[in-house]
Amino acid sequence: MPEKQNISALLGSRICHDLISPLGAIGNGIELLTMSGSTAGPEIALITESVANANARVRFFRVAFGAATAEQRIGKPEVLSILADVTRGGRLSIDWRAAGDPSRREVKLAFLLIQCLETAMPYGGKVIVNRQTDAWQMTASATRLKIDPALWEVLSNPAADVEVSAAQVHFLLAPEELHRLGRRLTADIRETDIALRW
Repeated sequence: MPEKQNISALLGSRICHDLISPLGAIGNGIELLTMSGSTAGPEIALITESVANANARVRFFRVAFGAATAEQRIGKPEVLSILADVTRGGRLSIDWRAAGDPSRREVKLAFLLIQCLETAMPYGGKVIVNRQTDAWQMTASATRLKIDPALWEVLSNPAADVEVSAAQVHFLLAPEELHRLGRRLTADIRETDIALRW
């Protein structure tokens, strides 16, 4: 596993990578608006959509990559709002069925694992998140999965010697959160679905 400072650098790269496209679109929208001399039209729609996309990603990243203490909780309405915003117009749908208002650390881990599942579903799919008492179950289904066995080994074996890119940093962070929560992850990976339990 890379050293802590390297993980932080990967994290920064990941955030920048995901935000650069919507922020670039905002710049393009403003440029079009300036050239047309108009205050309404497709340019404003482009800016509005891009800002919403950037905000949704930042809200998701704040939970997935941000600090969380054992005492902090996050309400189900907030989680549903974040997931609705981050999946709007995309190929991935997330059905959050987890009961109650879990700890922020648990939601942080769930969001990191959602990113792992998203990596395995580049063509889209559906994720269902369940929680009963302290037991979590996440299932993902898609017509086609793209599984990198070495990456998935990192989730169960943090000592695995695997080269991880900035776009895959969540595979390094999820085992740390599992350790902090004293949980163990089991993953059942099949041809078109993945089941995670922790």
